[in-house]
This record gives sequence, C-alpha cells and structure tokens, in this order.
Amino acid sequence: MKTTLLKTVVFSTIFLFFACGESTDVVESGTYQGTIEEVEADKTEIYVETDDDKTLELYFTETTELTRNGSVVEFSTLEEGMRVEVDVEKEGKRLNPLAVRVLE
Repeated sequence: MKTTLLKTVVFSTIFLFFACGESTDVVESGTYQGTIEEVEADKTEIYVETDDDKTLELYFTETTELTRNGSVVEFSTLEEGMRVEVDVEKEGKRLNPLAVRVLE
C-alpha cells in the first residue's frame, strides 16, 4: 500500500514538473537585456534569458511597444536567439512588458 502511494506521489510530482514547462523568474520593475529563448506566437509571448541568467516570461499586451532601430515592428519579427532590451513592470508575480527593443 505504501509503495503504491509513494509511486503515485513521485509520478505526479514528475508529471507536474514537466507539464509546467520552463521555470521563470520574477524580477523587479526595470530594464533588462538578454536573448529570446522562445517565441510563442499564438500567445504573443516570449521567454527572455537575461544577461544575469534570469528567465523572464513576457506576455505582450496592446500597449507593449515593440521596436527595432527606432521603428515600430510586428510581433512576427521576433525570433529565438535575438538580443533584446525589455522594460518591465512587476505586478505581483507577473511581469508586464512595457517596451521591447530588438538590439540586432
């Protein structure tokens, strides 16, 4: 009985770990530079690994300003591996991207 319960708990823990996806960090409001690790176009979401090894999960809103060389660009411009600078506002455990600038 104990073995079955233990196996169930271990399996559930492993499943939840993989089902939750990437581990992300919540940082203070501010400006950060890093590299786009993943782009989820259907959710208008990106994951950025900052220069100090934090992973930021950023969901774009209608007010997020996305620019490249000073010009506004579409979300579809973003690709994994691009260097970006992001201005984020921390609201609880959520990071709101105010501005994303493509640095390349």
